[in-house]
Amino acid sequence: METWKVAFQNVGQNYFPQSRVECHYSLNEQHSWASNDWIGLFEVGWCSVRDYHTFVWARAPEGYTEGTSVNCCVHFQASYLPSPSAKEYQFVYVDGKGEVCARSLPFTFSLPEPLEDVVTLEEGCDGEGEEEEILLVVPRAQLLQTRLEECLQERSELLQAKEAAERGRRQEREQREKAQKEWGRVREELEGDVHELKGKLRQSREDMAKTEEKLKEFQSVHEALLAERGSLLAEKAEREQQIKDLDADVSTLTKQGLEREMELDRMKEKIKKMSAQRREEEVERKRLQSKLEDSEGELRSLAAEFQGLRASLAQRDTQALQLRHSITTLTYRLTVAQSKEVELEASLREVNHLQERLFASERVAEGLRTQLAEQSAHQDCSQTELHQARLQAAQLTLQLSDTSLALKERRAAWAQEREELRCSLESHLQEAKGRVWKLSAELQQKEEQLQEERMEREKLEVELGKEKDCHRVQFSEAHRELQELRSSLRVAEKEKEQHSLEKQAG
Repeated sequence: METWKVAFQNVGQNYFPQSRVECHYSLNEQHSWASNDWIGLFEVGWCSVRDYHTFVWARAPEGYTEGTSVNCCVHFQASYLPSPSAKEYQFVYVDGKGEVCARSLPFTFSLPEPLEDVVTLEEGCDGEGEEEEILLVVPRAQLLQTRLEECLQERSELLQAKEAAERGRRQEREQREKAQKEWGRVREELEGDVHELKGKLRQSREDMAKTEEKLKEFQSVHEALLAERGSLLAEKAEREQQIKDLDADVSTLTKQGLEREMELDRMKEKIKKMSAQRREEEVERKRLQSKLEDSEGELRSLAAEFQGLRASLAQRDTQALQLRHSITTLTYRLTVAQSKEVELEASLREVNHLQERLFASERVAEGLRTQLAEQSAHQDCSQTELHQARLQAAQLTLQLSDTSLALKERRAAWAQEREELRCSLESHLQEAKGRVWKLSAELQQKEEQLQEERMEREKLEVELGKEKDCHRVQFSEAHRELQELRSSLRVAEKEKEQHSLEKQAG
C-alpha cells in the first residue's frame, strides 16, 4: 500500500453541483509545503496532471512551521463544478514539482430527486392577533447542504482548537528537545572539562613528584633551621624567667610599700589616741578652771580643724597609692614592650641570617649556571634544573620579603604601642605631679592658717599662762608627727621613683 504525505479527510460519495464543495486534508511531518502546491478535481482514470477539471491552490494555516502536522481546508466554487452525471471524480494533491502527493476516494455529482428530496418545514407567524402556520417546501439537498455547512463550520472550529492544542504540544516537544540538546551539549562540555582536569591532575602529580625530590634536598637545611629555632626558643624561655624574677621583685617592693602604709596607719591611730587623751585633759581643765572655758572652746575648734587636716592627708595617701599602682602598671607594660622589641630584633637577625643563606644559594645557583654552560650536551636537563633552582630562589625571596614586611609591621606596631605607653606614662606622671603640687599648695595654705592660729594663740598665752605652755607642747608634738608623716611620704615617693628608674635601666 502506497504511503501518502497528504491525506484527504471526510470525502463524501455524492456532491451537489449547485453548492460549493469543501475539501479537507492534513499535511504530515514529512511533507514540505510550498505556496505553489495545488489540489485538482480529476475524473477517475486520468493519465496526466494536466487532465484536471478544475483546481484550487493548497493553502496552509497561519503560523505553520515546516516539519509539523496540520489540518487544512479549501473550497471549490459551484460555478466551476462539473454537471450532474454518473462519472466518478476524485481530489488529487500535486506539489510545486508536479508530483502527486495524495488521491481521495472517488465520488459523483448528481441532482436530488424531486419527490424524495423535498422537505416541508412549518413556521409560525403572527397576523392580526392570531397565530398562523406557514408550510415551506425546501429541497432536501439545500437543507442538508445548510446543515452540512453548519456541521463543517463546527468541525472547522474543533479542528482549529485541536490544531492549537497540537501546536502547544509541538512547542512543548520542541522545547523539551532543545532542553535535551542543551543538556547533551553541557554534558559533553563537562565531560571535556573532566578529561582536561584529569590531564592536569596527572601533570600536577608528576610535578609534585619532582617537587618532592627537590624537597628532600632542602630537608637538611630545614632541620638546621629547626635547630636554630630551638636555641632561640631556649633563649626566649630564659628571658621569660628573668621577667618572672623581676615580677617577683616588684611584688616584694609592693609588699614593703604596703607595710609602710600600715605603719602610717598605726601612726594615725596613735595621733587619734593622743587627741582623745587631750580631750579628756581639756574636760578635766574645764572642771578645774571655769575661767578658761572660752579659750578651751577655741582650742577644740583648732583640734577639729586638725582632724580635718588629717582626713585630707589620708585622702592624699589614698591618691598616692592609686598613682603608685598606675605607675607600676605602666612600667610593667613598658617592660613588656621592650622585651617584645628585643624579640623583634632577634627575629630580624634571623631574617638577616636567612638572607645570607639565600645569597649563598644564589651563588650556588650561579656556579650551577656556569657548569651548565660547560655541559652543552645536557643543556635541556640543566636548563630545567636551573629553572627550578631559580623558582626556588624566587620562592625563598618572596618568603623573605613577606617575613621582612611582617617584621617591619610588627616593629612599627610595637614602636607605636611603646610611644603610646610612654605618652600615657608621661601624662600620668604629669597628673601625679599636678596632684602633688596641689597637695603642697593646700598644705602651705593649711600651714599659713596654722601660723595665723598660732599667732592668735600667742595672744591668748598672756591670759592662759601655764595652760598655754602645755597646749603649745601638745601642738608642737602634733606638728612634729605631721612633719614625720610628710617626710615618710617623701621617702616613699623617692623609693618609688628609684624603683621605676631601676626598672627602666634593667
